Amino acid sequence: MPQGNRTARRAALHGDDPAALARELAVRLDAANSAAVVFFISPLIDRDAFAAAAREAFAGTIALGCTTAGELGPNGMDQDSVVGFSLPRGAFHAAGSRIEDIAGFTVAAGGEMVSALKADLAAQGVQPAAERTFAMLLVDGLSVREELVASSLSAALGDIALFGGSAGDGLRFEGTHVYADGGFRTGAAALLLVHTELPFRVFKTQHLTGTDTKLVVTEADAPSRVVREIDGEPADQAYARLVGVDVSALTPEVFAAHPVVVRLGGQQFVRSIQKRNGDGSLTFYCAIEEGLVLSLAQAGDLHGMLGEAFRQIALEIGPPQLIIGCDCILRRLEVDRTGARERVSRLLEEHHVVGFSTYGEQINGMHVNQTFTGVAIGSLPKAA
Repeated sequence: MPQGNRTARRAALHGDDPAALARELAVRLDAANSAAVVFFISPLIDRDAFAAAAREAFAGTIALGCTTAGELGPNGMDQDSVVGFSLPRGAFHAAGSRIEDIAGFTVAAGGEMVSALKADLAAQGVQPAAERTFAMLLVDGLSVREELVASSLSAALGDIALFGGSAGDGLRFEGTHVYADGGFRTGAAALLLVHTELPFRVFKTQHLTGTDTKLVVTEADAPSRVVREIDGEPADQAYARLVGVDVSALTPEVFAAHPVVVRLGGQQFVRSIQKRNGDGSLTFYCAIEEGLVLSLAQAGDLHGMLGEAFRQIALEIGPPQLIIGCDCILRRLEVDRTGARERVSRLLEEHHVVGFSTYGEQINGMHVNQTFTGVAIGSLPKAA
């Protein structure tokens, strides 16, 4: 491996001039000497103006990004900002591609995409393999296609680990955008395949477990992730009764405090509610279908469990120089509700996290909610 710079860079910027933000980000991240740059941008920043400057500022470098429901970076839990990271050439090789229309995405297309990225890495002189390669996915968070995209790409990747996040739009849920090939697009996704000799771990952590309180989805529209009935009642009424609030009090904060979980293959996966609809139905962030048996979840110590995950990673690969994280928006709402933001922010700063608050997370072939997924990247062993 070339003995050049092995240190990934992070940056967080605030300002009123989107073009200036793009240019400054490229400087801070040393884009000209990077194998790849990834950024996460507040939906309040003018995307078109940022993209126009980014096309020039990141010319010659793979540059991917997406809009957020909040940012994570050198300032911990950030907002109204653009944050990003870069992977230096020599220590990293990267190949990236976009899915322009995920509504028409197929399993075969996923295989072709992964094959092309692997061939790109091979042309750079490295062979993609599980112990040296990981994949990051950014996907439109309102597409309701994350399950198909993640499962198709993961199947094609084989034993190469994948993680990712669904682009956000604050709490507006109006439009989410993915940046690739010089522009922001809706209905799109982007995949980054990274090869490195540095130690890394792809991981998932959550602080929620199921209780004995069960609920059954008795009517649903699976393609739109809308549940109309729970236990034979209007979904909003049944859910409100189970969590002990009035229907009128069903807000994102209540959904964050009272998610549900489903057991699949011996593991528990969170299924979080996005919003209550005017007809009494509930829209979920993740796949949902009639007959599914769910359990109300109980929350553990989010800060403590995230810290424990970071400690275990450090034991495996040493103190990470960078953790790229995809953290559910509902976790952000929870830390605000419980007054834990300052402690969680400090934890993210201490462990060199950069990433964003998402509308959902991906881990290998699964699309999940109310979790933190990511990759931790260490430094070369001293003997190397």
